[in-house]
Amino acid sequence: MTLTTQNISDIRASWQVLAADADAFTSDFYAALFRRNPALRSLFANTDLPAQRKKLVAALALVVRQADDLAPLLAPLADMGARHLGYGVKEADYDAVGGALIETMETHLRALFTAEVRAAWLAAYGAVAGAMMAGARAAAARKSA
Repeated sequence: MTLTTQNISDIRASWQVLAADADAFTSDFYAALFRRNPALRSLFANTDLPAQRKKLVAALALVVRQADDLAPLLAPLADMGARHLGYGVKEADYDAVGGALIETMETHLRALFTAEVRAAWLAAYGAVAGAMMAGARAAAARKSA
């Protein structure tokens, strides 16, 4: 998946704003996620949420840094998808995560969250989620073979 030059610019500019208060952003993200799909809360029952929020910030920052070439991230994302399958994550859950992410970005960015910024993040999230789901599918196929 290749992001356009404009997508990359929009992602990087908006991330600077979001990262300035990353803890509030990620706290609000998880609140939105659990509001959208309360059943997902059980996947985090034994998770240190403050530590998980830091992992999310690191993952998003990595995508932002690599936005001009996401190819090196595809294999690690596929591995992550396989691990998430083991945690009980289903393909439909990626829609809830993407929706919560976009909702939270819109809340935090306000007027800066233009249609172009939305499209850029949707493209980036689509690449990330697609790689993770492919990894989960491959892991499921290996298990059933």
